[in-house]
Amino acid sequence: MKFRTFLVLLLLTLSVSASAKEAEPSAADPVLEERVMKLSKELRCLVCQNETLADSRADLAVDLRGQIREQMQAGKSDKEIIAYLTQRYGKFILYNPPIDPTTYLLWFGPFALLLAGLAVLFRYLKRRRELIVDEPLSADDRQRAESLLRVQPKKETA
Repeated sequence: MKFRTFLVLLLLTLSVSASAKEAEPSAADPVLEERVMKLSKELRCLVCQNETLADSRADLAVDLRGQIREQMQAGKSDKEIIAYLTQRYGKFILYNPPIDPTTYLLWFGPFALLLAGLAVLFRYLKRRRELIVDEPLSADDRQRAESLLRVQPKKETA
């Protein structure tokens, strides 16, 4: 029974390792490959959560890096490649989106929420401060407090 379990686990391990991706061969030109990786760090993987194309191992990211490499070999500039990818996939592909009317909420929303929260906090604290009435103790209250402070509690014996 243990031997069968071992065989099943071994086969599962081998099947997982067989499906692992091989390392991507680098371009024949190391300067071109460095340029591809530099541009890939400015672009977002469309499949992954908040990863650049350079960091992603998704199939789409590998394909996009291949497209970038092909366009660079064809002599296109980085701006032309970014414009092509932005036209094809939208501004979401840009890792650092530009500041324009469609992204104002993205760029300035957190600061607006922070300012609104601070305004609410200060208003709350001001109202609370106004509710506190600072009245001095009356003579009877002062005498009672002094008598309570003078009396020591009796210790209970068990």
